[in-house]
Amino acid sequence: MQGKEFLPDEIMKDLGFRIYTSSNMKEISFIIPKVDAVLLSVGPEQVTDWRIRLLAQRSLPIFWWCDTQTFPSNECKMDAGIDGLIGPTMSPLEIHCALILGVNHYFQRTEWHQEREQLLSKLEERKWVDQAKRILCEIKGISEAEAYDFLRKQAMNERKRMVDVATSIVKVYQILQDQNKGGRKR
Repeated sequence: MQGKEFLPDEIMKDLGFRIYTSSNMKEISFIIPKVDAVLLSVGPEQVTDWRIRLLAQRSLPIFWWCDTQTFPSNECKMDAGIDGLIGPTMSPLEIHCALILGVNHYFQRTEWHQEREQLLSKLEERKWVDQAKRILCEIKGISEAEAYDFLRKQAMNERKRMVDVATSIVKVYQILQDQNKGGRKR
């Protein structure tokens, strides 16, 4: 496209969007509570850096403005974790579609992140329970099933989660092991 290069804020304003522009994080920290999404107009080497700094302040859909100024070469080497691309040659309908797809991608990404965190937490809890079962099997000379039942009953009696009881058992066991290795200290 020859002639005037359209600026992202002009195009988005023409489509009826309220636009806040900024080039530094200090200004952005005042603007970010007011916005529903972010459109970065920076080079590909800066996208990841900006995304990290923005997401540290607030979780939002992040779009990248792609034109000859922000992406001057044909090298497609970018894994910036953005939710969508918008460019100056897109029609209003294409921009609206890109925004809808990007927001949907953002929701999927945040849902996946939350699920991942929950799974990691459950895995960590499972590790504590398995450690406690091993300790109980060793100390009490019982089977794994009996150790599990013991943990479950203890948790019910103390009105705690099983992982909390398991964590206590493992930590007390570790303290006793450390004392036995180092001898008694007075």
